[in-house]
Amino acid sequence: MRYLLLHYLDESTMAAPDAAGSAAEDQLSAWVAEVEANGTKLYGGELQAVRDSRVIRVRHGELMVTDGPFAETKEQIAGIDVLECASLQEAIELAARHPTARAGTFELRTFRD
Repeated sequence: MRYLLLHYLDESTMAAPDAAGSAAEDQLSAWVAEVEANGTKLYGGELQAVRDSRVIRVRHGELMVTDGPFAETKEQIAGIDVLECASLQEAIELAARHPTARAGTFELRTFRD
């Protein structure tokens, strides 16, 4: 089954890298290498800062484009991964081993067939 792993992080924790940030990058690189090597990760990517995003809506035939999003939350979507796993449990185990699981939140969603 295919799963979408949404990464939610507080952007302020993603500031200039220090020694701890460098170690986290190494751990992330190791996780990515593992899931790419075993074919579990189909796609993934890190997103630009939320300040660079736009919200698009069409209401009553009118296009509205605004800066945003401006949610009442400290965590924003920071990236995604699309995983191919044999079970939900396998997807949960992979997400739990992702380094940013210790600093942020993941939402795991199953794709419809």
